[in-house]
Amino acid sequence: MSYKATENPAGRRISMMLDEGSFVEIGGAVTARSTDFNMQAKETPADGVITGYGVIDGNLVYVYSQDASVLKGAIGEMHAKKIVNIYNMAMKMGAPVIGLIDCAGLRLQEATDALEAFGSLYYNQAMASGVIPQVTAIFGMCGGGLAVVPGLTDFTFMESKNSKLFVNSPNALEGNNTSKCNTAGADFQSKEAGLVDGIGTEEEILAQIRSLICMIPANNEDDALYEECLDDLNRTCPDIADAYEDAGIVLASISDGNVFFETKKEYAKEMVTGFIRLNGMTVGAVANRSQIYDAEGNAEAFDSVLTVNGCKKAADFVRFCDAFSIPVLTLTNVTGFEATMAAEKDMARTVAKLTYAFADATVPKVNVIIGKAYGSAYVAMNSKSIGADMVYAWPDSEIGMMDSALAAKIMYADADAKTQREQAAAYRELQSSPVSAARRGYVDAIIEPADTRKYVIGAFEMLFTKREDRPDKKHGTV
Repeated sequence: MSYKATENPAGRRISMMLDEGSFVEIGGAVTARSTDFNMQAKETPADGVITGYGVIDGNLVYVYSQDASVLKGAIGEMHAKKIVNIYNMAMKMGAPVIGLIDCAGLRLQEATDALEAFGSLYYNQAMASGVIPQVTAIFGMCGGGLAVVPGLTDFTFMESKNSKLFVNSPNALEGNNTSKCNTAGADFQSKEAGLVDGIGTEEEILAQIRSLICMIPANNEDDALYEECLDDLNRTCPDIADAYEDAGIVLASISDGNVFFETKKEYAKEMVTGFIRLNGMTVGAVANRSQIYDAEGNAEAFDSVLTVNGCKKAADFVRFCDAFSIPVLTLTNVTGFEATMAAEKDMARTVAKLTYAFADATVPKVNVIIGKAYGSAYVAMNSKSIGADMVYAWPDSEIGMMDSALAAKIMYADADAKTQREQAAAYRELQSSPVSAARRGYVDAIIEPADTRKYVIGAFEMLFTKREDRPDKKHGTV
């Protein structure tokens, strides 16, 4: 079966996503091999999955798209083997794999044959991790063991109305049902679970995938993914100081052509992750955010703290960037840690993972302190002490153990209010100012907010040939 000969959704999605006329199908003649339970009497064209390769804006990609019109897209032996074959080819060529999922689950008629082939898909995904980018988009069902597939990939997208992603269906969870909390829906998976990077219509998702593929490397050895920069390298950004609480605005402002591809945008909004371009080069960005503005200018506020979900989100993103040699820029504005009973169960572990991700990354790392940078929360946010190559600070930023007024109250607990105010001012000057940190070498330069773009571009150009040796070990355990 050729996707050109059909107008079903599986073929249409491929056609919409790839450059026109670029798709080449592989394995179109494959059908189910099993004859158990009268399977030979069933038509299984392409065994329910269209596989092949094409290009996105000239970039080679391998694609599989499940066809729900064939046994509801259920995965059988040959179905899974076709996807594995695509992975094998993508690994040889060093190109991303994009999976378009619409599947009822494993094919019961093929039992252990289907399980064995499906297990080999897990294995190949694991082997491909960190070697080639993996992207999944879910348009229908993705349940049970199939939900592990997007979990093993780098980026996941969901159609907002009809897609379902779950290990256990909502009605199978004790005390829950779909009407109470649809844990399989795109809204829950993007806002609460944090597995999904973007949701939208079919057209919007496929457009997001095209944009993403054009920003990330084809593989872990690809060093040629640069675009010509038509933006002024010395362009100032005069208004970004006013928007420091919404780091997404700051990142878009300093990026070439104001391009910012945000990842996991609905999850842990107090932590921003995504890709920008600086002098044509893709840079991964991680930033704290205390406010976010919608299209009408309404603001949603957050505490300036590290949260469990925010740390998970940032750590995973930094590890992806390091695996694919993408430089990392951080914008720091953090005062401490989330203080709740629920958060305390995982806070130490997840902050450790974030700290480890930054410390372990050998890519060029630049930090700009745009607000407050207090205590060990600041240390975990790509500080000089855990490996940042260059650290800049805006003049009004604060760097230290804690707010100066609180520090004075602790140190001079028995003093009167006037003395505490005087000591707070002294503490701010001696211990919390960017000048104080710069004198000690913890900040490399104090820069005007408007000049942030040209400073970070200069830093990453200087760091382009960075090489860093690490202790000889199999891998870390954090």
